[in-house]
Amino acid sequence: MGQADRSDEAKASPTLFVMVGLPASGKTTRAEELEEAWHALRLTPDQWMIPLFGEPEGGKREVLEGRLIWVATQALRRGVNVILDFGVWTRDERSALRFLASSVGASCELLYLEVDEPEQRRRHDERFSAEPGRTFPMSDHDLRSYREQFEVPDEAELRSSEVGPPPPGHATWTAWMSERWPTSIP
Repeated sequence: MGQADRSDEAKASPTLFVMVGLPASGKTTRAEELEEAWHALRLTPDQWMIPLFGEPEGGKREVLEGRLIWVATQALRRGVNVILDFGVWTRDERSALRFLASSVGASCELLYLEVDEPEQRRRHDERFSAEPGRTFPMSDHDLRSYREQFEVPDEAELRSSEVGPPPPGHATWTAWMSERWPTSIP
C-alpha cells in the first residue's frame, strides 16, 4: 500500500455498527461476518462476562459495557470501524450510541436482527448444549421477560442518522450514558 493509499484511508470516517436484537437472534454471528468484511474491532460483552465474572448480570454487565464503549470511542477516534454486539434493547441506548459515534466523527449503523420465540429458544438451546462455557442459561421465563423489555426499532429509527434530545432529567447524552454505562465516559 502506498503513501497515497494510507492518506485516503485516513480521510474515510469510521463506522460504528450497533447490533440490535434479543439473545439468540444471530447478532454475534452477523457481527463476526462484519468484523471480517470491514476489518472492524468487534466488542461482545458475553465473551468477557463468562471469563471475568462467570455470571451474566449482578451489575457487572453495565460496567463492562461501559468500558467496551470507552474502547470503541478510542478506536473510532483512530479511524477504526467498531462493532458493538450488545443488543441495545431501548431506543435511548441506540440514540446514545448514535450520538457517541457522531461526537467522534464516525457514522453509525443500527443492524436489527429479529427472531421469533420458537427459533430463539432453539438457537439458545443448541448453542448452550454445544458450548455451555460461551453462553448463559436462559429459561422460558427469561426469554419472555426479555421480549417484554425490548423496544423493537421501527424502520424510521433504523434509517435515521438524527439524534434527538436526551431523556428527561438529563442535560446531555453524555450525562445519560454515564448513568446507563458507568465507565463509558473517561
